[in-house]
Amino acid sequence: MSERHPTISTHVLDTGSGLPATGVTARLARLVDDGAEVEAGAGMTDLDGRIRDLSGTGLAVGDYRLHFDLTGQGGGFFRAISLDLRIDDAERDYHVPLLLAPFGLTTYRGS
Repeated sequence: MSERHPTISTHVLDTGSGLPATGVTARLARLVDDGAEVEAGAGMTDLDGRIRDLSGTGLAVGDYRLHFDLTGQGGGFFRAISLDLRIDDAERDYHVPLLLAPFGLTTYRGS
């Protein structure tokens, strides 16, 4: 039996249509001391607009970059967004929703 590990998850919603944004690819990278990115996980939103675990085998305390590729979302104004996150507690789960609109983006730390 595998032991559960803390996760970073996301939920992408298209507020213009009122529907989940399916097929959005996201990448998670750990930012190391020299500013380089080390791949930490990736995924694509499902039919409910969710990626349940981007953190691969687990989290460590430190800085991360969460990058969303939005080019498959109907050729909108925004093509991509990257969010830099600080993980202070590697024993808990983190949820980072993204709300899309034709000319606006909103994100927050969910629960």
